[in-house]
Amino acid sequence: MHSTNYKNTLIEIAADSKVAQGKIPPVRGEKKTIANLEYEMLSANPYKYTSDEVKFAIHAIRNEIPKTQYESQRLSFFSKGQPCFRASPLTKTYGWGVHANDKGQIALVACESSEYQQLKADKTLNKVMAMRSKRS
Repeated sequence: MHSTNYKNTLIEIAADSKVAQGKIPPVRGEKKTIANLEYEMLSANPYKYTSDEVKFAIHAIRNEIPKTQYESQRLSFFSKGQPCFRASPLTKTYGWGVHANDKGQIALVACESSEYQQLKADKTLNKVMAMRSKRS
C-alpha cells in the first residue's frame, strides 16, 4: 500500500511560486477544484487529518463514492502511488506550506507567516520543496 504521508516535515512552497502570501483558491464553476477542497478541509481542521486521509476524502467527494464503499475504495486508491502535497496547487500556486507533525497530521501554513519562517528555520524538521509548476 502506497502512502502520501510525511512526519516532522515542512513542505515548502514551490521555488517558482509567483505569490508572496497564502491565497484562498478561487472557486471556478459549480464543481469545487481539488485546491478548494483541500483548502476547506485543512483550514477548518489543522492537525486533524493525515495527507492520506485528505487525499482519499477528496477523491471520494469528487467521485461521489458512498461511505459504505470507503474501505474497499481506499484500498484500491492507495494500491498505486498517489501525488502527495508536494504536487498540490496549494503548495505550487497558492502560497501555502504544509506542516506534518510527528503523528503525520497536517496543517496549512501561509508562506508570509512568522510560523512558516520558524518552521523553515527549525533544524529538527525535515524540509522538502513543492514541485515546480514549470520545468526548467
